[in-house]
Amino acid sequence: MSVLSVRSLSKAFGGVRAVDAVSFEIARGEFLAMIGPNGAGKSTCFNMINGQLDPDAGEILFEDSDIAGLKPRDVWRLGVGRTFQVAATFGSMTVIENVQMALLSHAREIYRLWRPAALQHRARALELLEQVGMQDAADRPSRELAYGDVKRVELAIALANDPRLLLMDEPTAGMGPSERNALIALVKRLVEERGISVLFTEHSMDVVFAFADRIIVLARGKMIADGNAAAIRDDAQVQEVYFGSGKTFAQAAPGAAS
Repeated sequence: MSVLSVRSLSKAFGGVRAVDAVSFEIARGEFLAMIGPNGAGKSTCFNMINGQLDPDAGEILFEDSDIAGLKPRDVWRLGVGRTFQVAATFGSMTVIENVQMALLSHAREIYRLWRPAALQHRARALELLEQVGMQDAADRPSRELAYGDVKRVELAIALANDPRLLLMDEPTAGMGPSERNALIALVKRLVEERGISVLFTEHSMDVVFAFADRIIVLARGKMIADGNAAAIRDDAQVQEVYFGSGKTFAQAAPGAAS
C-alpha cells in the first residue's frame, strides 16, 4: 500500500512551470530520495505536499485522503512530519522544552495555560531525545548546541506527531561528510524501527546512493528518472543534467554533484 501518491502535480509561477505533471508513490517504510539540480522543482514539490503552497493541478493522496490545499498544521496533525534545510529551534528554550512544545501542539494543548508547559509530556520528550542521542543535553539551552546537534533535536521534534510520513528537505545541509552520514544512518534506523516512509531531498550524492531505497530525479520541473541507486547512477539523461556530456557520477570528484 502506498503511503503517499502524487498524481500529475503542477505549479507555475508566472510563466515558469516549477513543477510540471509530476507523479510518484512512496510505499510504507520506503526511504525515497528526490534529487535534481538547483531549480529542478524539488522544494516547490515539497512545499505543496507539506501544505505551504497550493498546487495548480494534481492530487496529493496521503493514505488515500487528498491533502492538497490543506494548511501545514493540518497536514502535520494527520501524521506528516517535516524537517527543513536550515534547522532552527527556539534558542531561549532548553532542548527538552523544544520537543515538549511539539508534543503539546500535537495534543492540542498549547493554550492550556493553567498547567506549566515544562511539566507536560516530559517523559515522552526524553524518550524522543534518547532515540536521537540527545537525552544528555535535554536541559541545555538550545542556543548552545552545535549545528549537527540542532539537526538531531529537529528530528526529535519531527517525530513528535508519530508520523507515518517524514519529509526531510536537505537534512544534511551544512554538515561535514562524517556528520551527515551519521545523521542519515540514524534516520534510516529510526524509520525502519517505526515503519515510517521518508521522502528526502539531498545534494550530497554519497548520502543518496548509500542510503536511498529508491531515487527520483527532477529537472526543469519534470520527473526524468525513477529507480534504484545503480540505475540512476548509470542513467545517461541524469548524468547529462548534472554534469553535461562526457562525465559520470563515478568519475566525478567527491562533492562534485552536491
